Amino acid sequence: MRTGIIYLLLIFVLAFKGCTVNYSFTGASLPPQLETVSVQYFDNRAPIVYPALSQDITEELKDMLQSRTRLKLINDIGDADFEGVIEQYRTQPVSVQADERASLERLTISVRVSYTNIADPELDFEATFSRHEDYDARMGLEAVESELVSKIVSQLTEDIFNRAFVNW
Repeated sequence: MRTGIIYLLLIFVLAFKGCTVNYSFTGASLPPQLETVSVQYFDNRAPIVYPALSQDITEELKDMLQSRTRLKLINDIGDADFEGVIEQYRTQPVSVQADERASLERLTISVRVSYTNIADPELDFEATFSRHEDYDARMGLEAVESELVSKIVSQLTEDIFNRAFVNW
């Protein structure tokens, strides 16, 4: 009887050994076939150009991938590949005072991302991600721009990562 249970357990373990998906504490699920990842430079095609934005988004996404996945970052085209274009960088009034001046402004950044996954092409996507932050118009954009851009870039890269690996 005991031998029969051991054989049954052995068969069960062997049957399911090849059916694995790796999970991490970040919620990301990576098929074992994915070994490498690449991030192409995000080209800035927005009408208004914030000089460091392309570099900021590209590097933040690379850092996130290295810290949250087991994938090896390569310069060539990886098993998982990200390409992107910055399409929008703009400010607009959100709230107007009685004297018709803006009291609150909004900085919006939008990026179009193409993701390719060689292990599962059904997970490939092309999508636009957009985030914004509001600021006091009396302060002026120049006074808060680098802080706002940093927050927005963090939000955008989180959204991109989640779409690619958390499948939301």
